[in-house]
Formats: sequence, structure tokens, C-alpha cells
Amino acid sequence: MTEYLNRSERMKQPAALDIARAVAEEHGVCVRPLAKERIDLDTGRVDIVPVPCGSTVASVCPTCAEKNRRLRMAQCREGWHLTSEPDFTPNAPSNEERELTEYRADLVKAFRLALDEGDEVGAEEVREEVAEVDEELRQLGVRGSLPSLEVPLKAMRKRSTRRRQDAPNLPRRPVSKRTVGKVFGGKYQPSTFLTLTLDSYGKVRSDGTPVDPSQYDYRRAARDAVHFAALLDRFVENLRRCVGWEVQYFSAVEPQRRLAPHWHAAVRGSISRAELRAVAEATYHQVWWPVHDEIKYSGDNLPVWDVRAKGFVDPQTRRALPTWEEALDEVERPAHVARFGVQVHSKGILGGTEEAGRHIGYLTKYLTKSINECFEAQTARQEDHAERLCAELAVTPCSPQCGLWLLYGVQPRGARLSTVPGKCKEKAHKRTTLGVAGRRVLVSRKWSGKSLADHKHDRKAFVRQLLADVGIKPDDQPQRLVWNNVQPGDPNVPPRAHLLLSAVAERRRWKAEYTAALLASAGPPGSSATPQAA
Repeated sequence: MTEYLNRSERMKQPAALDIARAVAEEHGVCVRPLAKERIDLDTGRVDIVPVPCGSTVASVCPTCAEKNRRLRMAQCREGWHLTSEPDFTPNAPSNEERELTEYRADLVKAFRLALDEGDEVGAEEVREEVAEVDEELRQLGVRGSLPSLEVPLKAMRKRSTRRRQDAPNLPRRPVSKRTVGKVFGGKYQPSTFLTLTLDSYGKVRSDGTPVDPSQYDYRRAARDAVHFAALLDRFVENLRRCVGWEVQYFSAVEPQRRLAPHWHAAVRGSISRAELRAVAEATYHQVWWPVHDEIKYSGDNLPVWDVRAKGFVDPQTRRALPTWEEALDEVERPAHVARFGVQVHSKGILGGTEEAGRHIGYLTKYLTKSINECFEAQTARQEDHAERLCAELAVTPCSPQCGLWLLYGVQPRGARLSTVPGKCKEKAHKRTTLGVAGRRVLVSRKWSGKSLADHKHDRKAFVRQLLADVGIKPDDQPQRLVWNNVQPGDPNVPPRAHLLLSAVAERRRWKAEYTAALLASAGPPGSSATPQAA
């Protein structure tokens, strides 16, 4: 006889989808896979397969976020203490690439001649031919941007490059192409772990909240967060000019308790604390934007789009608002200057030590969380501090195309009918980013000579090679595939629980094969995994 359970007791029993999700998480399978249609062009077979979502946030998908974190750890470890220069020497152009480029140069000349003669039909034919040549060059592996047919007629706005009087000067050494650090004592080649923070905006308590919120400079805090990535670029440029070699770094942007972003970086090579402090003190970023200190339009009094003026106008006077270029013409001084704070922490780290592994773990500790999740509010005072900062970010323009410029009486660059005054969908205004609109992980181009996709491929290649060495052949995978998105309501798409359990079964098979390969490669004591010659 079945025991009677009341409603509250039945609601406490786990649902089938929750169990499938828990099993998927236990076996390292994506808990919110995307259904994709896979078509085998050789056999015509059509399958609906689960594809990992690839999220980097644990609250969305813990397994995908953890995989990404471990991949970043491997990327950091591989490039931090390199002892030899990564090879970036480009291959010599092939004969076919040279011939296509010469042919393209003739086409460009013919296009200019057709324009001068007013032959629009001929110019359009040449344009189509150039597009085909460009596609062939791309298929051959040519990278970089190809010259455009039209010469852009854009007046360059020049700004003074003279350093500010309130910023100290730095030595400018010729930058050599060296990226690895120096060797000390004939055998020690340390690298650097660096932390940079932003300036102070007012006194704060131990929990990161301001002592006096009315005196805390939320406007400067919001603008510094929005332009933090540009400030980091300036720092790296100044650092390379100061030390005289191409400094490489793997870094992550994290929030402090006061919710201001700071920068943790694994820097290859040894740099003195004095030089790092001097560079941080001398680094600044000037924002040459129109003044946006006072909101002119709000509530129901917002600029409106005028069809005849092809732009936004004042709702009362119907006068056109100044365009972005017109507003820049009136700029005489920077609207904001971002600087680092006085706190600069650096430490020398030797490769292959326990301390290096501990700092790599610290550097990637919060990569599975969004910025606002790194320090969750525990008190009403912390919640109020976060609300004040987010309120300021909601009215801080993030780019020349930001719709918030209409609140300050300026038309953003590229304004059109779909632009909503006072609204912007960019990440800088979202609570999850706290103003940091760029990437969380910043890696220099010559860090390890590999992209993140290359590191992922290396891990897969290692496993495949391990299986092949012990005679385990993976299932034959289709070679010619076409992937399509499934349409909403497609009856062929199985429920999510089925996708999860299918992925779990495949993962268990992979894990069994990998475990067997490890055991076979180790072999019994005193034996070898490979047969010995007779």
C-alpha cells in the first residue's frame, strides 16, 4: 500500500528534469544544451544533437563555466614563464596570392577610371569582380583588411598629443621585439604578478561602502569604470615604452568591495616595483567627448525624431539638436580624465613553483561569476551603494553611439529613427557588469602563440592521441556536415531531459575510454605500454 503524502511533501520530491540536470552536472555535461540539427552530407542522415551553451557564468551553466575557467588556467600557465620567443614569422606570399593581388590592383584602377568617366554600370561590374577576388584571397588564408574601393573623405580631427602638466614624464626607450624576461644568475627567469586599482572616490568602510554617500563621487566612479579598458591600454603602451620590450600579459578584471574594477595580471618577465609604480602614476586616459555633466531632457520631455530634419529635435522648439560631429567641434577640453590609484601591488614569481600555481588559481578564481556576483550585497548599506552606482551608470554614456547622449542634448553618432532617447542596450549599463563593458579576460597577442580555440584543440588532440596509442579507436565521425538551427516548435526536437541524458551517456562512454587508455598507458609495474622489439 502506497504511503499517503500531502501536497507539501510531494512538492519536496525532486522533479525528473532536476534529477537529469544534477546527473549532467555531476558528469561535466552542459545543463542547458542547445538543440542543433546535424546533417551528414555523405549519408543524408539528420540528427538532433545537444551542443554545449558555452556560458562562462556558473549561475547559468556551472559545467560550461568551469570548463572555460580550466581552459583559461591552461592558457595562463602556458604563456606566463616562456623561455623562448613564440614564432610569429609570417609565411611568404604564394604565387597565387601575388597574382590575385596584382589583378585586384588593376581592378581598382579600372574602378577609379569608370567613376571618372561617369560609367556607373561599368563601376558596378568592377565592384562585383573585386568582391569575388577578395573572397578568393580570404579562402587562401590572407588575413587583415583589404584596401577599400572608395577612398573615405573624412576630415581627421586632430587633438594635441602633448602630455598633461599634472602627469609625470616617463623615459621612452626603443621597444625591441623581445617578449620573454631576462635570466638572473644564469638560471632564474622570474615573472611578475601585478594588481592595479582605480583612484579613491571618498572614504569607505571595511565592507566597501562609503562613509558618507552624499560626498562619494559616484559620477567619477561610473565614468572610470566605463573607460577602464581604455586606461589599461594606455598603461600597457606606457609600460612597453618604459621598459623597452614587448611586455606580454594574461589578466582578469574583477571588482573590489567598493565595486570599482581592478586589474590582476600575470606579466611575463621581471619588472621592478619602482618602474611599475612610475608607469601607473604617469598613465591617464583623456575622454574627448562633449560635456555631459547636466541632463537637459528627462521624463516626458525627450527629444523626438523629425522626418524632414532626419534627426532628433527639441520637443518644444522643434530645433534640431547638434550632431555628434558638431558637438565635438565645440570641445575644448576633455570631458573626463581617468587615472589609476596609488595602490600598485607587484610580486616576482618563479615558473613551475607552487606559488605560481596558487596565483594562477587566484587570477581565475572569479571567472565563473559575473562581475556583480563576485561580491554580493550582505547588508542594506551595501545594497544602497550598489543602487547608487547603477543609477549613475544608467545616465553615463558608454560610446559615441549611445542613446543616452540625447538626454544631454546631443545626437549620438549614427542616430536614426530606431534610437530610443535615454536607452542603451550595451553591457556598460547592465547591473551584471557594473560599468565594465569590455571582456573580463584580457590576453596580449603574443602571450602563448595560441588562441583560446587553439588551446581547446590541443586538449582534444592530446586525448585522441592517448586513445590511439593504446589502440582505442573513436567512433567514425562524419566528415562533411551541415549544422542548422532548429525552428521553434519543431516536433523532431526531443525534450531537454532527453538531450541531457543523451549527453550524459556519451560522456560516460568517453570517460570509460579515457580511463582505460590511462590504465593501458601506465601498464603493470616494470612493463611498457608499447610493445618491445624482439
